Amino acid sequence: MRYSIVTLAMAALAGASAPAAAQVSVQPLILPDATVLNITATGEVSRVPDVAVIRAGVVTQAATAAAAVAENSGRMERIVAALRSAGIASRDIMTANVGLSPQYRYGENQPPVITGYQATNTVSVKFREVAKSGGVLDALVKAGANQIDGPQMLIDKPAAALDAARIEAVKQARARAALYAQAAGLRVDRIVSIEESGEDRGNNPRPPVLHARAEMASDAQTPVLAGETTVSATVNVRFLLK
Repeated sequence: MRYSIVTLAMAALAGASAPAAAQVSVQPLILPDATVLNITATGEVSRVPDVAVIRAGVVTQAATAAAAVAENSGRMERIVAALRSAGIASRDIMTANVGLSPQYRYGENQPPVITGYQATNTVSVKFREVAKSGGVLDALVKAGANQIDGPQMLIDKPAAALDAARIEAVKQARARAALYAQAAGLRVDRIVSIEESGEDRGNNPRPPVLHARAEMASDAQTPVLAGETTVSATVNVRFLLK
């Protein structure tokens, strides 16, 4: 009878532990006579950007907050109208920032005194025809924009470029693994795992902010050159060497 109780207890214990054992993840089997090599490689491809994004806005100052906002709103309406007249679709014009802040005068051993207010309004504009963006920038300045930031060159649909960069990254990882294997007197048997550590839609430094005034505009069109941008992808590949 004692033997039956112990047997039942052991069976119950095994049944209780079965779900926990089922949750254990199974790692790829590494043969004891094999060598594991981890490689991190980055693939890059160059593409011509087909979209330019700029931020354009108005900064106004007045003695009162209401006056600063009113003047700013009027000038911003002219800027938006100029964008639409240039053929920029509504979906490509987005408010990026609206601000109002007091301006102070500081004196020695005296509390700051408000001397007026500064209002700002900025829109983000996407140009789907990069070659024509220079003319639109000039139109914005003529319409009253006194703050322009950009352009930032982008690829509108980077999926194909990213896939090409991924393929290049795996090629580089395989070539480097073959090099290590040859140096160690081994050969690459197979790939155990591949992980992507991130993607980059385009490495392009952010241009400086350009503060402009309407009287600076001239008949000469501001040149905007697309150049090339780099799209990259990085992979971590584990190889088995024998």
